Amino acid sequence: MANSFYPLYTKGQLDPQSEAILDQIAKANGNPFSSLTPQQARECFLPQSWIGAPIDGIQIDEEEITGKGGGIPVRIYTPKGKPPFPITIFYHGGGFVLGTLEEFDPFCSRLAAGARCIVVSVGYRLAPEHKHPAAVEDAIAALYWVTAHAEEIHGDRTRMAVAGDSAGGNLAAVTSMIARDQGGPCLVCQVLICPWVDLSTSATESFRVFGEGLWLSEASIHWYRSHYLESMEQSLHPRVSPLLMNDLSRLPPTLIVIAEFDVLRDQEYAYAERLQEGGVSVSCTQYDGMIHDFPTVPGLFNRAQDAIDEICMALRMAFMELSKTDKDDEDTTT
Repeated sequence: MANSFYPLYTKGQLDPQSEAILDQIAKANGNPFSSLTPQQARECFLPQSWIGAPIDGIQIDEEEITGKGGGIPVRIYTPKGKPPFPITIFYHGGGFVLGTLEEFDPFCSRLAAGARCIVVSVGYRLAPEHKHPAAVEDAIAALYWVTAHAEEIHGDRTRMAVAGDSAGGNLAAVTSMIARDQGGPCLVCQVLICPWVDLSTSATESFRVFGEGLWLSEASIHWYRSHYLESMEQSLHPRVSPLLMNDLSRLPPTLIVIAEFDVLRDQEYAYAERLQEGGVSVSCTQYDGMIHDFPTVPGLFNRAQDAIDEICMALRMAFMELSKTDKDDEDTTT
């Protein structure tokens, strides 16, 4: 039976909350992001009712670090407990154009509490004011800053992960590749939430069946990309489209969270397959009935917390496994 919002897709059924928000958007009859200026889109990107509220018990501090383009704001979420804590560096979504640190407070606070780690959320430069490679430069600068200042923020530089959603998932994947190629910090895990890993094409089945959607459409993808890149030629570079990297070996164990009703779904599965071919340990979870980037809006979707719980468990296991390995090494040498 076809879905009323996605009549070309007959294999699954929208979750009731996914259907409800799409119905709300349809009835509002508002302008899609692709018809707005970046500033207009930023003003209505993530309503407070969608993102929920930060959870209690997480200390939130702000810093400004230095990158190639000047100051980079970061927000540091520290859980209760005894330091040093493992660290997750988080890159938010928004198509490289939208998103603020404040809008991802609720998600990051849940991540810090559930994974029992410090979360460093990075306010990288946005397009079109700052086109590629500005976001990538800021992403890698944040990784090196956290590594150098881990003790100051009560973190453990030997247990670090990266995570990101949508465009932020792209930055997390690219940061992992750059760290590997530069002999940089060793990451124990990368968490990619509905990641946009190939900006070069929309020629996939998931684009065909979901491309006219009200949530993340093909037109919106083109809008984001046109603001982020100087030219389509840039989309072929692996630091823009990590799916196109020739060598995807020696990357950290990876969790990819996938929404069934998402134009990016097929490229996410393709990335998982490429990682596995490179010998990387990969876990993929598809959340049936859900739409793009649902985990980052826990105020909107009940299943967002299910995905957050899975992410936190994957991070805890990665941090714990490294601690166990270190202890085993110490026992061997004594």
